[in-house]
Amino acid sequence: MQAQENPAEEHDRLKDYIFTSESVSEGHPDKVCDRISDAVLDHYLTHDPLSRVACETLVTTDTVVIAGETRGPDSITKDDIEEVARKAIREIGYEQEGFNWKTVNVQVKLHKQSADIAQGVDSADNKDEGAGDQGIMFGYACRETDALMPAPIYFSHAILRSLAEARHSGAAPELEPDSKSQVTLEYRNDKPVRATSVVVSTQHKDGLTQEQIKEVVRPHVEAVLPEGWMPPEEEFYVNPTGRFVIGGPVGDAGLTGRKIIVDTYGGAAPHGGGAFSGKDPTKVDRSAAYAARYLAKNVVAAGYAEGCTIQLAYAIGVSKPLSVYLNTHGTGKAPEHEIAAALQKLVNLSPRGIREHLKLSRPIYARTAAYGHFGREPEPDGGFSWEKLDLVKDLQKILG
Repeated sequence: MQAQENPAEEHDRLKDYIFTSESVSEGHPDKVCDRISDAVLDHYLTHDPLSRVACETLVTTDTVVIAGETRGPDSITKDDIEEVARKAIREIGYEQEGFNWKTVNVQVKLHKQSADIAQGVDSADNKDEGAGDQGIMFGYACRETDALMPAPIYFSHAILRSLAEARHSGAAPELEPDSKSQVTLEYRNDKPVRATSVVVSTQHKDGLTQEQIKEVVRPHVEAVLPEGWMPPEEEFYVNPTGRFVIGGPVGDAGLTGRKIIVDTYGGAAPHGGGAFSGKDPTKVDRSAAYAARYLAKNVVAAGYAEGCTIQLAYAIGVSKPLSVYLNTHGTGKAPEHEIAAALQKLVNLSPRGIREHLKLSRPIYARTAAYGHFGREPEPDGGFSWEKLDLVKDLQKILG
């Protein structure tokens, strides 16, 4: 399980370039689905921390469909799940013609978890808990921001989060829930130096002009970007189509798991094959991606790299990872195979080991559904535990 190096690849990397990432708000149709799926997961984990959930959601005009498989308390009914969905929609802020939390038609099509999957995942006799599926998962961290996240996706999230806070507080009553952002940065010698363009499209109440909405959005962008980073006025685009009144599930159907690059690193790092939302932590699509971010972030925070990518691979029903790959992109301060070995001494990377180390069997997931799963602050109740930097001192003891 040693790290692999590709010196030719590192030599050929661009140092000066333009890079773009996008984000979407909690009111984007796909994110409405992610929120509902994760709210259903939280409901099960609240009643039984060992529940198994794989929940998918579809939304369109006046309709929510919730499907998938679960294993949890029989006391949880379809009516309970419907109420969870309505609450999630209400908290996002949808009370519009065509999609209203009070009147939307909620269809619940959840069924029991497959026995074939369960026997591969469950621990029994001398068999440890196995991975819920095969797959590859990536984690990444870099020094572009204080959160050790790539700057374009970090700023894209922050703009939309700021707008959402203003909408919820009543400071920006002109705004509706659906919005998107896109930030393009110029890099010199691998460091971001300024924004070359910013795009924000936000749903708004009828009767407002494009210029009025632009002035609502402007202070939020200016507050998020570092001083002097605003793009030229002609490269600051707000609602480029001129009008964005019809939005959310009325404007476009949504599905769980369709914004996986928004959820992770904005394209600045690889992504594995699976989405996160609606999946309990036995699904390594989610838990191992969190673990990989946790490890990469601690490597960078400990001073052993300016940027670090980690890949983990699993087979269904098998507890140990099949491979652990680590790449410091030519910035490593210790041999990569030694860093990888040290990490595996500190964290058990089996599904059970990850779940227990990061305490993932708690109802902490609905809050992850918008504005990124990474680059967030760890919370007192265990939310975003994978963002902790508690391995730094132990890594330094091992590696020197």
